[in-house]
Amino acid sequence: MHKVEDLKIWQKAIELSKAIYILISDLPKDERFGLTQQMKRSAVSVPSNIAEGAGRNSNKEFRHFLGIANGSLYELQTQLILTIELNLIDNKKVQHIIEECIEIQKMNYALLQKL
Repeated sequence: MHKVEDLKIWQKAIELSKAIYILISDLPKDERFGLTQQMKRSAVSVPSNIAEGAGRNSNKEFRHFLGIANGSLYELQTQLILTIELNLIDNKKVQHIIEECIEIQKMNYALLQKL
């Protein structure tokens, strides 16, 4: 088992989730039950799966949950790109969050290699 609070990847994923919740407040109200909800689910899934994996009894199980977290990161990145493509949010507000997704993906890959 790993102490999740000490994992930098988990800390970054928590910050990413908070940034998504803040960003979502800028989305049009008619997206409240569409893209908005999906982005929240994807964002929260990342630190949640890292935490679940860290709490498991083997590195093999941890790797499995890191894989799920990585899939959620790619899902979130796609949804962020859609907000830009649909002109729902200013590109400048979204681009740094996309870069955070990519950084966490790299951290995930490095952690998987370490395990």
